[in-house]
Amino acid sequence: MKKVMFIGTTGGHINELLQLEPMFKDYNYSLVTEKDEFTKSLKSKFRNIYYLKYAKQKPFLVYIFWLFINCWISLFIYLRVRPRYIICTGAHASGPMCCIGKIFGSKIIFIESFANSHSKTKTGKIIYHFADLFIVQWESMLKLYPKAVYGGWIF
Repeated sequence: MKKVMFIGTTGGHINELLQLEPMFKDYNYSLVTEKDEFTKSLKSKFRNIYYLKYAKQKPFLVYIFWLFINCWISLFIYLRVRPRYIICTGAHASGPMCCIGKIFGSKIIFIESFANSHSKTKTGKIIYHFADLFIVQWESMLKLYPKAVYGGWIF
C-alpha cells in the first residue's frame, strides 16, 4: 500500500484537506497539521496524525523562530513516515515539508487554496516551481499558474 502524507495548516487549509478523507482508507496515510484547539480533536479520529507548531499569529521574529523549529519537526516527521506522495493544501508551515519531500524523492501534489481565485498564495508561489502536480480550484487561476491542472472545487 502506498504511503501518502496529507498536510495542511490549521483553519481553511486543513478543512479543505479533510474533504479528501474518503481517500485516506486507500493508502497507508499520515496527516500533518498545526496544533490548535480544533486540530487537537483530530487525534481521536485519525490514527497517524502529527503536529507542527502553530505560529501564524505571532510577532514576526517569533514566527521566524517557530518556522525554523517547524523545519526540524518536519524533517523528523518525514524521516519517520517516508511517504511516497505528499498531498498539500498549504500554507506557511507546510512549505518546509514539501521542500524536504522533494529533496528525498517524494512526489509533491499541491492544491492551491479555494480562497484564492485571482491571486497566488505565498506557499503556492514557491511550491509551483517544483510540484509534480499543481492543482487549482478556480479556472481563473490557470492564468497565474499556466502549468497547473484545473481540478474544480474540493468542497
